[in-house]
Amino acid sequence: MRARWLPGAAGWFWATAAMVVAGEPAATNAGRRLVVPEGFTVERVAGSPLVERPITAAFDEQGRLYVADSSGSNDKVQIQLEKKPHRIVRLEDRNGDGVYDDSVVFADGMMFPEGTMWLDGSLYVAAPPSIWKLTDTDGDGVADDRVEWFQGKTLTGCANDLHGPYAGPDGWVYWCKGAFAEQTYERPGKSPFVTSAAHIFRSRPDGSGIEPVMTGGMDNPVDVAFTPGGERIFTSTFIQQPGGGLRDGLGHAVYGGLFGKTNRVLDAPSHKWTSPHLMPALLHMGPAAPCGLTRYESSAFGPEYRDNLFACYFNLHKVGRHALTPKGATFETKDEDFITSPDLDFHPTDVIEDADGSLLVVDTGGWYKLCCPSSQLSKPDVLGGVYRVRRKDAAPIADPRGLKIDWKSRTPADLAALLGDPRPAVARRAVAALTRAGKEALPATSNALRASSPESRRNAVWTTARIDDEGARGLARLALADPDETVRQVAGHVASLTRDAGAAHALSRLLRNDSAANRRVAAEALGRIGDKAAVPALLAALGHTNDPILTHSLTYALIDIADPKGTAEGLKSSDPAVKKAALTAIDQMDGGGLDPKTAVDLLTAADAGLKETAGWIVGRHPEWAETVAGFFRDQLKRDDLSAADRVDLERQLARFGGTPAVQELVTETLA
Repeated sequence: MRARWLPGAAGWFWATAAMVVAGEPAATNAGRRLVVPEGFTVERVAGSPLVERPITAAFDEQGRLYVADSSGSNDKVQIQLEKKPHRIVRLEDRNGDGVYDDSVVFADGMMFPEGTMWLDGSLYVAAPPSIWKLTDTDGDGVADDRVEWFQGKTLTGCANDLHGPYAGPDGWVYWCKGAFAEQTYERPGKSPFVTSAAHIFRSRPDGSGIEPVMTGGMDNPVDVAFTPGGERIFTSTFIQQPGGGLRDGLGHAVYGGLFGKTNRVLDAPSHKWTSPHLMPALLHMGPAAPCGLTRYESSAFGPEYRDNLFACYFNLHKVGRHALTPKGATFETKDEDFITSPDLDFHPTDVIEDADGSLLVVDTGGWYKLCCPSSQLSKPDVLGGVYRVRRKDAAPIADPRGLKIDWKSRTPADLAALLGDPRPAVARRAVAALTRAGKEALPATSNALRASSPESRRNAVWTTARIDDEGARGLARLALADPDETVRQVAGHVASLTRDAGAAHALSRLLRNDSAANRRVAAEALGRIGDKAAVPALLAALGHTNDPILTHSLTYALIDIADPKGTAEGLKSSDPAVKKAALTAIDQMDGGGLDPKTAVDLLTAADAGLKETAGWIVGRHPEWAETVAGFFRDQLKRDDLSAADRVDLERQLARFGGTPAVQELVTETLA
């Protein structure tokens, strides 16, 4: 049933029913027909005139909802940049029934908003080419202070240059770069980082320390969610070349990883490869145009839902549920639909968890068609809305945001006691409050590291990441020996983020004796710390795994440390896996100076993987043409060369025939 437009005193509004019968399509008061699992309900909690074409949303500490609201414009992006026709509205539920009944324009005159994050009293909005920090300094509900927090300086035709930002549990701010416009990032003490690729970036809240986390040839990484241990999961379009029903998906943003699709932008010198192959997708979604993503933290939906991911499938008119389980050094997913709709105008773009454990889903409506192959008809009159999904039998949560807590009078010990609070919003606020206390919070944080709850201990370690003090580093090191695997993982991430040289010994211990996932995090941290003494341990670890994701991190750590002499010890190994990683690392590290003969001689290696890697490396060095030609000339003259070996050599030779010296030999050999 389509909704009817009816004139009303407040303008135009939708007139239909508000609720959905679980498991059965039913109309809502925004004209959508939604299906949710048995035992759940869904209702529209905001629509016109409060908000019209919502895109993304974020809560502040008081529970007010900030929504990026589109004007419905599909004008060329340069026109939108000039006119800035969009806005941010702040919604408030004044009577506590879960339905928003008040709206104020928090910020108008906005470029196309593609992400919202509330952090420490301000709203951050990605509006390409910049991220803006918006603050209401006088409490009237309107942002009167606007700061251009980040300047991306590129704006391509699809405006997919920028998504986010997202608050990491480590206290850093993350965002996504899409498109393939070149950007330059200055790095104190280093050469600028120049890239046209897609990325997940991060920086400190003050904007300093910008660095890439993940690199890709995909068009559009969009949202980032964090596991309890600090792993980053992201949504992306074109995570591989379209084909066989594959295109978009979820990815596990392993540090230093190069992801699909195969693309020339990945060939820049600043992008370090760890093998001939790109990192795999975590989940293939087909042409879904996935966007909003969140990890469900509370227990209101039941224990089976805790730490599940919920993802918006814009093109497929649904929200998916994805349960992560460890698989070696990464994850695998168990997947099912959570919200579906036969209504082709249902386009979910964001999903976030409210403090009471309900789930909010943002439906942008039918307006968007800019660069979207499945939305070629713009319908700006088909408005969107915000929906709330609840579990029918969920027990009510008292004071879910901790608004009755007198936060100003709480001592560090009081705050530390809240780190394991079952209310996620309260625990997060306790971390933020301890962070503001700085070094004075460390004794209480230390006590929290001995709490019985893993949640308390994880949050205590995250707190140390945000305090710039040697005492905080020491506490995080202690957590590297925690009995809980996820606490150790958090501690490894903190050591990596802070490049804590004092953690190197404990990290080397994890590298030998922990899970594959934690060995990977330990390798990442050792690489970022950059101590050459870690090279033998990394090489040894390569000989004890066949996990490709762990192998990536071990190899990338060698590249980061950039010790060609120490890494060359791996070339002496009888283990092809060690030799392959050492060869790659020396080739990719700054100042590696790989001897062409070392790589070329391995073109006839008995191990297929080692031979493939040698061929891939040689193929990336056209300046080695004389060495390559000499090698093949000598090989083809051998008296003991079998027919099969000759065919293999001729096949390889043809692969390197792009340079004059090799082309001459190809012509000579194959004539």
